[in-house]
Amino acid sequence: MALPQSLLRFVCSLVLFVACAQALKFDLQATSQSHDSKKERCVRNFVAKDTLVVVTATVGGSKGDGMRVNMHIRDAVGNEYGKPQDVVGEQRTVFTSHADAAFDVCFENLLTGSQRVNDPNRHVELDVDIGADAKDWSAIQAQEKLKPVEADLRRMEEMVTEIVSEMDYLRTREQKLRDTNESTNNRVKWFGFATTFLLVALWVWQVLYLRAYFRSKHLI
Repeated sequence: MALPQSLLRFVCSLVLFVACAQALKFDLQATSQSHDSKKERCVRNFVAKDTLVVVTATVGGSKGDGMRVNMHIRDAVGNEYGKPQDVVGEQRTVFTSHADAAFDVCFENLLTGSQRVNDPNRHVELDVDIGADAKDWSAIQAQEKLKPVEADLRRMEEMVTEIVSEMDYLRTREQKLRDTNESTNNRVKWFGFATTFLLVALWVWQVLYLRAYFRSKHLI
């Protein structure tokens, strides 16, 4: 029974570690609206296909203070999930991922006027919830009439299921990479054999050609 208990403690610790993720906080410096100087700050996360994602951004400042913060949420394969403009206060974006890919939450802070801004920075607090963390468990608990312990166990069950699915995905990726590596090594090996054979054949041809040439000139 020692092994199952150790495995159970490891899984619970991993679930609690994932559940304790905190929001990311940073200051976003304002830049001019010219294309050359416009800068984005992006935060990247990986998500599996058909996974619920909730992006909550809290932006400080106020409208009309000479700055405008724009958001852009997109993934690595070209899918667009939202592009809120002039964000102030809390901005929540909910979407379901379309592919197994990394997605970026990007921010840009643009100066909107010619007046001088004393503090050209906006404070941003970003919280990204994925999968089980993105669900409203209070509403689920009230709708299905679950006890608090039952709701917590349900949440932990979904999180463990997501971890197992992600491990399966990583194992599949590792198998594909291994197959690609073996195929590449095999091709390189045969290319090396072919190159060696070609060089030996060229060397033999050169020796025979030079011997025939010198004999025709009666040099040997």
